[in-house]
Amino acid sequence: MSVFVLADLHLSSDGSKSMDIFGPRWCDYMKKIEKNWRAAVTDQDTVILPGDISWSLKLEDAVEDFRFLNSLPGQKLIGKGNHDFWWSTLSKLNAFLEAHHFSNIRFLYNNAYELENMIVCGTRGWFLEEEQQNTTDEVDYAKILNREVLRLRMSLEEAKKLQRSDEEPKPILVFLHFPPVWSSFVCEEFVSILKEYGVKTCYFGHIHGAYYAPGVTEYEGIRFILCAADYLNFTPIPVTPC
Repeated sequence: MSVFVLADLHLSSDGSKSMDIFGPRWCDYMKKIEKNWRAAVTDQDTVILPGDISWSLKLEDAVEDFRFLNSLPGQKLIGKGNHDFWWSTLSKLNAFLEAHHFSNIRFLYNNAYELENMIVCGTRGWFLEEEQQNTTDEVDYAKILNREVLRLRMSLEEAKKLQRSDEEPKPILVFLHFPPVWSSFVCEEFVSILKEYGVKTCYFGHIHGAYYAPGVTEYEGIRFILCAADYLNFTPIPVTPC
């Protein structure tokens, strides 16, 4: 079994949300996703999807986007992104999957999974630069950050439980939507917790259009790897622990 990653699918099965405004690379992007996915992934593999999965605003409106994902090979682990307004409680998300017989989809949600030679966990994260948030109302950014740090810690604690069950502990890999490190930006709260738990590899999405940026950044002994779909030309890439 192999493990792959691909963030920021931005699915819109009904075509109501066009991505063409973000550049020619997004033309027919869902066809690209399906073609490249099927060429790389088998039913024995797992694909981790760190957020911005569907443009739907409500869970019941996301059925066709989830049907599209369910039709693709492999198991899928979905994390939350800043555009996943359909996201709900874990019980409601699981009930949705069961009701529609989406049997190969699970959620990264305050938990962790053991996959072959690694343990994976994660959360949405937070891009703390307030001037980039484009909000009109007053927002308590510190509260949001602290909540996301707590969620990551809960996920890492679950990963540690899985790690302790092994004679030779598997490495823990973290999958976030927002980047903890990008260009000159560093979210020290997230870097600190990654270091605390001995994480050496962190994948993230969210960044679009930066096609000439380095795909891997090393900061304080951690590899931060960009896996946004348009950056990867809509092709799932293998996940590799340090």
